[in-house]
Amino acid sequence: MTEYMPRLFADDGSIIQVGEGLLARTLRREEWTHEAHLAACLWLVRDRPDIDVERELPAIIRGYNESVGGVNDDTQGYHETLTQFYIATVRAHHAETTRLPLCDAVNALLQSECGKRDWPLRFYSREKLFSVEARHMHVQPDK
Repeated sequence: MTEYMPRLFADDGSIIQVGEGLLARTLRREEWTHEAHLAACLWLVRDRPDIDVERELPAIIRGYNESVGGVNDDTQGYHETLTQFYIATVRAHHAETTRLPLCDAVNALLQSECGKRDWPLRFYSREKLFSVEARHMHVQPDK
């Protein structure tokens, strides 16, 4: 996989803006990057105990995708396995960084191995992870 340098966040406010924009469906489509996905997830896990992330984030993402003209189908849009995988990853990271300010915790995640775009491929074959089944339901790793 191509190595990407993560786009880091400057402050807590920029992360909160992404999270609130996701919830309100006002975030610009081009801002919904890999980094934004992880930042919003960490913000939700950490600062929004009123939201059951594992249960509610799928509908939040699907609704957001549709609000910006996206499609959630067999090949694009929402991906259940990736979402649940990264929620678990974010929760584990949060357990180790609870004392850090939000921005520091998010940037540490983005710069870590588990924040990389190819992290799930250490546990899933490409075929399994990008299958229609994995997009629509949570599947267990095959590696």
